[in-house]
Amino acid sequence: MNEKHIEVSKYYGDDLQSTDDLQTNACCTLSRPPKHITEALSQISEEVKSKYYGCGLTIPTAVEGLRILDLGSGSGRDCYIASQLVGENGSIVGVDMTDAQIEVANKNIEHHREKFGYKKSNVKFIKGNIENLGELNLEKGSFDLIISNCVLNLANDKLKVLKDAYELLKPGGEMYFSDVYSDRRVPQKLQDNRILWGECLSGALYWNDFLNFAKKAGFTDPRVTEDKPVTVDNPALEELLGDIEFYSVTYRLFKIEDLEADCEDYGQAVMYKGGIPEEEFAFELDNHHYFPKGKIESVCGNTYNMLHQTRFQKYFEFYGTWDTHFGIYEGCGGNIPYTITDGEGTASSCC
Repeated sequence: MNEKHIEVSKYYGDDLQSTDDLQTNACCTLSRPPKHITEALSQISEEVKSKYYGCGLTIPTAVEGLRILDLGSGSGRDCYIASQLVGENGSIVGVDMTDAQIEVANKNIEHHREKFGYKKSNVKFIKGNIENLGELNLEKGSFDLIISNCVLNLANDKLKVLKDAYELLKPGGEMYFSDVYSDRRVPQKLQDNRILWGECLSGALYWNDFLNFAKKAGFTDPRVTEDKPVTVDNPALEELLGDIEFYSVTYRLFKIEDLEADCEDYGQAVMYKGGIPEEEFAFELDNHHYFPKGKIESVCGNTYNMLHQTRFQKYFEFYGTWDTHFGIYEGCGGNIPYTITDGEGTASSCC
Protein backbone atom coordinates (compact mmCIF):
# COMPACT_ATOMS: atom_id res chain seq x y z
CA MET A 1 0.00 0.00 0.00
CA ASN A 2 1.17 3.53 -0.67
CA GLU A 3 1.20 6.24 1.98
CA LYS A 4 -2.32 7.45 1.19
CA HIS A 5 -3.73 3.93 1.45
CA ILE A 6 -1.99 3.41 4.79
CA GLU A 7 -3.46 6.66 6.11
CA VAL A 8 -6.96 5.71 4.98
CA SER A 9 -6.68 2.25 6.51
CA LYS A 10 -5.46 3.77 9.79
CA TYR A 11 -8.25 6.36 9.80
CA TYR A 12 -10.98 3.74 9.34
CA GLY A 13 -9.29 1.13 11.48
CA ASP A 14 -7.93 3.16 14.42
CA ASP A 15 -9.24 6.73 14.45
CA LEU A 16 -12.87 5.82 13.79
CA GLN A 17 -14.37 3.33 16.20
CA SER A 18 -17.96 4.16 15.29
CA THR A 19 -19.98 6.69 13.31
CA ASP A 20 -19.94 8.94 16.37
CA ASP A 21 -16.24 9.61 15.73
CA LEU A 22 -16.82 11.22 12.32
CA GLN A 23 -15.93 14.93 12.24
CA THR A 24 -18.31 15.84 9.39
CA ASN A 25 -21.54 14.47 7.94
CA ALA A 26 -19.98 13.63 4.55
CA CYS A 27 -19.83 9.90 5.37
CA CYS A 28 -23.44 9.77 6.51
CA THR A 29 -26.49 8.67 4.55
CA LEU A 30 -28.68 11.73 4.07
CA SER A 31 -31.90 10.06 2.93
CA ARG A 32 -34.36 7.89 4.82
CA PRO A 33 -34.07 4.31 3.54
CA PRO A 34 -37.12 2.79 1.81
CA LYS A 35 -39.14 0.17 3.65
CA HIS A 36 -37.38 -2.91 2.23
CA ILE A 37 -33.96 -1.52 3.19
CA THR A 38 -35.16 -0.53 6.66
CA GLU A 39 -36.51 -4.04 7.22
CA ALA A 40 -33.21 -5.58 6.09
CA LEU A 41 -31.25 -3.21 8.33
CA SER A 42 -33.25 -4.35 11.36
CA GLN A 43 -31.75 -7.83 10.94
CA ILE A 44 -28.12 -6.66 11.01
CA SER A 45 -25.95 -6.74 14.12
CA GLU A 46 -25.32 -3.51 16.02
CA GLU A 47 -21.56 -3.97 15.77
CA VAL A 48 -21.71 -3.98 11.96
CA LYS A 49 -24.06 -1.00 11.83
CA SER A 50 -21.98 1.05 14.28
CA LYS A 51 -19.00 0.98 11.90
CA TYR A 52 -20.90 2.14 8.83
CA TYR A 53 -19.43 5.19 7.07
CA GLY A 54 -21.46 5.45 3.86
CA CYS A 55 -23.11 8.47 2.24
CA GLY A 56 -26.01 7.01 0.29
CA LEU A 57 -28.33 4.14 -0.56
CA THR A 58 -26.36 1.83 -2.83
CA ILE A 59 -28.58 -1.17 -3.48
CA PRO A 60 -31.06 -0.80 -6.34
CA THR A 61 -34.24 -2.82 -6.79
CA ALA A 62 -34.79 -6.11 -8.64
CA VAL A 63 -31.67 -7.82 -7.27
CA GLU A 64 -33.00 -11.28 -6.40
CA GLY A 65 -30.54 -13.97 -7.47
CA LEU A 66 -27.83 -11.52 -8.52
CA ARG A 67 -24.07 -11.85 -7.99
CA ILE A 68 -22.94 -8.58 -6.37
CA LEU A 69 -19.52 -7.05 -5.68
CA ASP A 70 -19.19 -4.36 -2.98
CA LEU A 71 -16.14 -2.12 -3.41
CA GLY A 72 -14.95 -0.88 -0.02
CA SER A 73 -17.35 -3.05 1.94
CA GLY A 74 -16.11 -1.95 5.37
CA SER A 75 -17.80 -3.77 8.24
CA GLY A 76 -20.17 -5.45 5.77
CA ARG A 77 -23.37 -3.52 6.41
CA ASP A 78 -24.39 -3.14 2.76
CA CYS A 79 -23.27 -6.71 2.00
CA TYR A 80 -25.57 -8.05 4.71
CA ILE A 81 -28.45 -5.92 3.41
CA ALA A 82 -27.84 -7.24 -0.09
CA SER A 83 -27.52 -10.79 1.25
CA GLN A 84 -31.17 -10.70 2.28
CA LEU A 85 -32.37 -9.08 -0.95
CA VAL A 86 -30.62 -11.45 -3.38
CA GLY A 87 -31.74 -14.52 -1.44
CA GLU A 88 -29.93 -17.81 -1.04
CA ASN A 89 -29.50 -18.16 -4.82
CA GLY A 90 -27.60 -14.86 -5.01
CA SER A 91 -24.14 -14.07 -3.71
CA ILE A 92 -22.14 -11.13 -2.38
CA VAL A 93 -18.41 -10.47 -2.44
CA GLY A 94 -17.10 -7.59 -0.31
CA VAL A 95 -13.63 -6.08 -0.83
CA ASP A 96 -11.93 -3.84 1.74
CA MET A 97 -8.32 -3.05 2.63
CA THR A 98 -8.76 -2.22 6.34
CA ASP A 99 -7.97 -5.14 8.65
CA ALA A 100 -10.21 -3.93 11.48
CA GLN A 101 -13.21 -3.60 9.18
CA ILE A 102 -12.65 -6.96 7.49
CA GLU A 103 -12.35 -8.57 10.94
CA VAL A 104 -15.76 -7.23 12.00
CA ALA A 105 -17.35 -8.29 8.70
CA ASN A 106 -15.96 -11.82 8.84
CA LYS A 107 -16.79 -12.56 12.45
CA ASN A 108 -20.43 -11.70 11.77
CA ILE A 109 -20.90 -14.07 8.82
CA GLU A 110 -22.28 -16.98 10.84
CA HIS A 111 -24.47 -14.72 12.98
CA HIS A 112 -26.20 -13.33 9.90
CA ARG A 113 -26.47 -16.71 8.17
CA GLU A 114 -28.47 -17.94 11.15
CA LYS A 115 -30.45 -14.70 11.36
CA PHE A 116 -31.46 -14.95 7.70
CA GLY A 117 -32.25 -18.66 7.95
CA TYR A 118 -29.80 -19.68 5.23
CA LYS A 119 -28.26 -23.16 5.04
CA LYS A 120 -25.04 -21.61 3.74
CA SER A 121 -23.84 -18.02 3.86
CA ASN A 122 -23.99 -16.21 0.53
CA VAL A 123 -21.48 -13.54 1.64
CA LYS A 124 -17.69 -13.57 1.28
CA PHE A 125 -15.17 -10.90 2.26
CA ILE A 126 -11.76 -10.38 0.65
CA LYS A 127 -8.99 -8.14 1.89
CA GLY A 128 -7.82 -6.01 -1.01
CA ASN A 129 -7.42 -2.57 -2.49
CA ILE A 130 -10.13 -1.52 -4.94
CA GLU A 131 -7.39 0.05 -7.06
CA ASN A 132 -5.90 -3.43 -7.55
CA LEU A 133 -8.96 -5.53 -8.31
CA GLY A 134 -6.99 -7.48 -10.93
CA GLU A 135 -4.92 -9.03 -8.13
CA LEU A 136 -7.92 -10.54 -6.32
CA ASN A 137 -8.73 -13.43 -8.69
CA LEU A 138 -12.15 -12.01 -9.50
CA GLU A 139 -13.45 -13.36 -12.79
CA LYS A 140 -14.03 -10.73 -15.47
CA GLY A 141 -17.60 -10.47 -16.67
CA SER A 142 -18.92 -12.41 -13.68
CA PHE A 143 -20.88 -9.81 -11.68
CA ASP A 144 -24.44 -8.63 -12.31
CA LEU A 145 -24.09 -5.61 -10.04
CA ILE A 146 -21.27 -3.64 -8.43
CA ILE A 147 -22.07 -1.38 -5.50
CA SER A 148 -19.96 1.03 -3.47
CA ASN A 149 -20.77 3.46 -0.68
CA CYS A 150 -18.63 6.59 -0.30
CA VAL A 151 -15.37 4.83 -1.17
CA LEU A 152 -14.36 5.91 -4.68
CA ASN A 153 -13.32 9.32 -3.29
CA LEU A 154 -10.73 7.55 -1.10
CA ALA A 155 -8.98 6.02 -4.12
CA ASN A 156 -6.00 7.69 -5.76
CA ASP A 157 -6.59 6.25 -9.24
CA LYS A 158 -10.32 6.61 -9.61
CA LEU A 159 -10.30 6.01 -13.37
CA LYS A 160 -8.65 2.62 -12.87
CA VAL A 161 -11.32 1.61 -10.35
CA LEU A 162 -14.04 2.44 -12.88
CA LYS A 163 -12.23 0.63 -15.71
CA ASP A 164 -11.76 -2.48 -13.57
CA ALA A 165 -15.39 -2.37 -12.48
CA TYR A 166 -16.48 -2.24 -16.12
CA GLU A 167 -14.37 -5.32 -16.88
CA LEU A 168 -15.85 -7.28 -13.96
CA LEU A 169 -19.46 -6.65 -14.96
CA LYS A 170 -21.45 -8.91 -17.22
CA PRO A 171 -22.87 -7.33 -20.41
CA GLY A 172 -25.96 -5.45 -19.28
CA GLY A 173 -24.60 -5.30 -15.74
CA GLU A 174 -24.72 -2.24 -13.55
CA MET A 175 -22.54 -0.22 -11.21
CA TYR A 176 -24.76 1.50 -8.65
CA PHE A 177 -22.96 3.62 -6.08
CA SER A 178 -22.98 6.70 -3.89
CA ASP A 179 -20.07 9.08 -3.40
CA VAL A 180 -19.12 12.65 -2.62
CA TYR A 181 -18.46 15.12 -5.46
CA SER A 182 -17.34 18.74 -5.56
CA ASP A 183 -18.31 21.72 -7.70
CA ARG A 184 -14.64 22.33 -8.57
CA ARG A 185 -11.30 20.54 -8.39
CA VAL A 186 -10.02 20.30 -4.82
CA PRO A 187 -6.53 21.88 -4.40
CA GLN A 188 -3.63 19.52 -3.73
CA LYS A 189 -2.97 21.17 -0.35
CA LEU A 190 -6.41 20.06 0.83
CA GLN A 191 -5.99 16.60 -0.72
CA ASP A 192 -2.90 16.19 1.46
CA ASN A 193 -4.92 16.86 4.61
CA ARG A 194 -5.35 13.48 6.31
CA ILE A 195 -8.60 14.31 8.09
CA LEU A 196 -10.26 15.93 5.07
CA TRP A 197 -9.34 12.91 2.93
CA GLY A 198 -10.51 10.42 5.55
CA GLU A 199 -13.78 12.31 5.95
CA CYS A 200 -14.52 11.75 2.23
CA LEU A 201 -14.14 15.44 1.30
CA SER A 202 -10.76 16.31 -0.18
CA GLY A 203 -10.69 13.15 -2.33
CA ALA A 204 -14.02 14.06 -3.91
CA LEU A 205 -14.01 14.27 -7.68
CA TYR A 206 -15.08 17.44 -9.47
CA TRP A 207 -18.36 16.29 -11.04
CA ASN A 208 -17.25 16.94 -14.63
CA ASP A 209 -14.04 14.99 -14.11
CA PHE A 210 -16.14 12.08 -12.88
CA LEU A 211 -18.34 12.16 -15.98
CA ASN A 212 -15.28 12.10 -18.21
CA PHE A 213 -13.72 9.25 -16.20
CA ALA A 214 -16.94 7.22 -16.36
CA LYS A 215 -17.16 7.60 -20.13
CA LYS A 216 -13.48 6.69 -20.59
CA ALA A 217 -14.10 3.55 -18.55
CA GLY A 218 -16.92 2.54 -20.92
CA PHE A 219 -19.97 3.83 -19.00
CA THR A 220 -21.27 6.09 -21.77
CA ASP A 221 -24.37 7.64 -20.18
CA PRO A 222 -24.09 8.03 -16.36
CA ARG A 223 -27.47 8.50 -14.70
CA VAL A 224 -28.13 10.26 -11.39
CA THR A 225 -30.69 8.68 -9.08
CA GLU A 226 -30.27 11.11 -6.17
CA ASP A 227 -28.16 14.11 -5.17
CA LYS A 228 -28.04 16.14 -2.00
CA PRO A 229 -25.71 18.83 -0.62
CA VAL A 230 -23.18 17.84 2.02
CA THR A 231 -22.72 20.21 4.94
CA VAL A 232 -19.46 19.88 6.85
CA ASP A 233 -20.73 21.13 10.23
CA ASN A 234 -17.20 21.59 11.55
CA PRO A 235 -16.05 25.25 11.71
CA ALA A 236 -12.32 24.45 11.57
CA LEU A 237 -12.69 22.22 8.52
CA GLU A 238 -15.15 24.60 6.87
CA GLU A 239 -12.54 27.36 7.08
CA LEU A 240 -9.99 25.13 5.34
CA LEU A 241 -12.40 24.21 2.57
CA GLY A 242 -13.47 27.77 1.84
CA ASP A 243 -16.31 28.04 -0.67
CA ILE A 244 -15.98 24.58 -2.26
CA GLU A 245 -19.38 22.91 -2.32
CA PHE A 246 -19.82 19.16 -1.90
CA TYR A 247 -22.67 16.85 -2.87
CA SER A 248 -23.60 13.28 -2.12
CA VAL A 249 -24.65 11.75 -5.44
CA THR A 250 -25.88 8.28 -6.31
CA TYR A 251 -25.13 7.16 -9.87
CA ARG A 252 -26.11 4.14 -11.89
CA LEU A 253 -23.77 3.14 -14.72
CA PHE A 254 -24.67 0.42 -17.21
CA LYS A 255 -22.31 -1.80 -19.20
CA ILE A 256 -24.08 -1.47 -22.54
CA GLU A 257 -22.03 -1.07 -25.71
CA ASP A 258 -24.86 0.45 -27.77
CA LEU A 259 -25.31 3.58 -25.65
CA GLU A 260 -24.71 6.85 -27.51
CA ALA A 261 -22.95 10.00 -26.31
CA ASP A 262 -26.21 11.96 -26.57
CA CYS A 263 -29.83 11.06 -26.04
CA GLU A 264 -31.13 10.35 -29.55
CA ASP A 265 -34.76 10.05 -30.66
CA TYR A 266 -35.89 6.93 -32.57
CA GLY A 267 -39.60 7.31 -31.81
CA GLN A 268 -39.53 4.56 -29.19
CA ALA A 269 -41.62 3.99 -26.10
CA VAL A 270 -41.87 1.60 -23.16
CA MET A 271 -44.47 0.51 -20.63
CA TYR A 272 -43.73 -0.75 -17.14
CA LYS A 273 -45.75 -3.91 -16.45
CA GLY A 274 -45.00 -4.05 -12.75
CA GLY A 275 -43.45 -7.04 -11.06
CA ILE A 276 -40.56 -5.49 -9.15
CA PRO A 277 -41.58 -6.06 -5.51
CA GLU A 278 -40.05 -2.83 -4.20
CA GLU A 279 -41.57 -0.74 -7.02
CA GLU A 280 -44.81 -2.48 -7.90
CA PHE A 281 -46.74 0.63 -8.92
CA ALA A 282 -44.00 2.65 -10.59
CA PHE A 283 -40.36 2.15 -11.55
CA GLU A 284 -37.79 4.94 -11.19
CA LEU A 285 -34.77 4.49 -13.45
CA ASP A 286 -33.15 7.76 -12.40
CA ASN A 287 -34.15 11.20 -11.17
CA HIS A 288 -35.74 12.13 -14.49
CA HIS A 289 -37.22 8.81 -15.68
CA TYR A 290 -40.27 7.67 -13.71
CA PHE A 291 -42.49 4.96 -15.20
CA PRO A 292 -45.98 4.47 -13.71
CA LYS A 293 -47.30 0.93 -14.15
CA GLY A 294 -49.38 0.56 -17.30
CA LYS A 295 -48.50 3.93 -18.84
CA ILE A 296 -46.74 4.07 -22.22
CA GLU A 297 -43.88 6.57 -22.06
CA SER A 298 -41.75 7.97 -24.86
CA VAL A 299 -38.00 7.41 -24.30
CA CYS A 300 -34.68 8.16 -25.96
CA GLY A 301 -32.60 5.37 -27.44
CA ASN A 302 -30.27 5.16 -24.45
CA THR A 303 -33.11 4.78 -21.96
CA TYR A 304 -34.69 2.14 -24.20
CA ASN A 305 -31.45 0.16 -24.11
CA MET A 306 -31.01 0.60 -20.35
CA LEU A 307 -34.30 -1.19 -19.93
CA HIS A 308 -34.13 -3.61 -22.87
CA GLN A 309 -30.56 -4.91 -22.44
CA THR A 310 -30.55 -5.30 -18.65
CA ARG A 311 -32.28 -7.28 -15.92
CA PHE A 312 -35.24 -4.88 -16.23
CA GLN A 313 -36.29 -6.19 -19.67
CA LYS A 314 -38.83 -8.68 -18.34
CA TYR A 315 -40.70 -5.93 -16.50
CA PHE A 316 -41.38 -3.80 -19.60
CA GLU A 317 -43.17 -3.81 -22.93
CA PHE A 318 -41.18 -2.18 -25.73
CA TYR A 319 -42.48 -0.25 -28.73
CA GLY A 320 -40.75 0.98 -31.87
CA THR A 321 -37.63 0.11 -33.81
CA TRP A 322 -34.29 1.68 -34.72
CA ASP A 323 -35.30 2.22 -38.36
CA THR A 324 -35.84 5.99 -38.24
CA HIS A 325 -33.77 8.58 -36.42
CA PHE A 326 -35.50 11.84 -35.48
CA GLY A 327 -32.50 13.73 -34.09
CA ILE A 328 -31.75 14.71 -30.52
CA TYR A 329 -34.43 13.58 -28.10
CA GLU A 330 -36.72 16.56 -27.39
CA GLY A 331 -35.62 18.43 -24.30
CA CYS A 332 -32.04 17.18 -24.35
CA GLY A 333 -30.53 20.06 -26.29
CA GLY A 334 -27.40 18.19 -27.30
CA ASN A 335 -24.49 17.32 -25.08
CA ILE A 336 -25.69 18.85 -21.81
CA PRO A 337 -23.63 17.60 -18.86
CA TYR A 338 -24.83 16.75 -15.42
CA THR A 339 -24.97 19.97 -13.41
CA ILE A 340 -25.25 20.36 -9.68
CA THR A 341 -28.01 22.89 -9.23
CA ASP A 342 -29.68 24.19 -6.11
CA GLY A 343 -29.12 21.30 -3.72
CA GLU A 344 -32.78 20.31 -3.86
CA GLY A 345 -32.22 17.02 -5.64
CA THR A 346 -32.86 18.55 -9.06
CA ALA A 347 -29.58 17.74 -10.75
CA SER A 348 -29.92 15.77 -13.96
CA SER A 349 -28.11 14.57 -17.02
CA CYS A 350 -29.06 15.16 -20.63
CA CYS A 351 -32.71 14.24 -20.91
